[in-house]
Amino acid sequence: MGPILQTGLPLVGAPLSCGEDLERFAAMLLEKNQVMNLTAITEPDQVATLHLLDSLAVWQGADLSGKSVIDVGTGAGFPGVPLKIAHPDLRLTLLDSLNKRVDFLREVCEALSLTHVDCVHGRAEEFAADHREQYDAAVSRAVANLRTLSELCLPLVKVGGVFLAMKSTDCEEELEAAKPAIKLLGGKTERVVDYTIPTTEVVHRLVVIRKLSPTPAKYPRRFAQMKKQPL
Repeated sequence: MGPILQTGLPLVGAPLSCGEDLERFAAMLLEKNQVMNLTAITEPDQVATLHLLDSLAVWQGADLSGKSVIDVGTGAGFPGVPLKIAHPDLRLTLLDSLNKRVDFLREVCEALSLTHVDCVHGRAEEFAADHREQYDAAVSRAVANLRTLSELCLPLVKVGGVFLAMKSTDCEEELEAAKPAIKLLGGKTERVVDYTIPTTEVVHRLVVIRKLSPTPAKYPRRFAQMKKQPL
């Protein structure tokens, strides 16, 4: 798993054990993946780059030091777990709808002694009912349209906070189509950051959406309604 330690990636505030803990997380992921579908990426070097280093790139969108952060649709823990390992002062919530994945994340947090992490089994649209505007930031690498992701994530973010959506670089039409929804939900696209994952030629995009005003109480809607009538 050498690429983690050899990239020279600047990790502000990262502990000396960061690389070792990232490698331990990757090892746990690959071991569990043998009995449970967590990732289609199984080459260790690609796990290091396309999962771990990609997740750490979120820091280019906002300084999350000491912030409360929710990772919506975290799956196997991306980008939340690598961010927490590199920046232990984060107060992190990992939210996923599949209980088996959440159980795995609890095992990871215990094995790596990660504190101030809540691993929550639930759907974002339901979780928002009791956690509206409680987080400084929401992050998501979930594969969903930005209109849907914004409706799931922005209600959770405090006014003044930020939603960081990890996307591919061919999402211009998606970004344009999502502008009315983002505005309706109280947000505004602040900037778009394209970055190259260290040691690769892979370029990904981070969409930085600032929360400017409270999200209307009727959002998020039920997921079936979101799919049927996107904002």
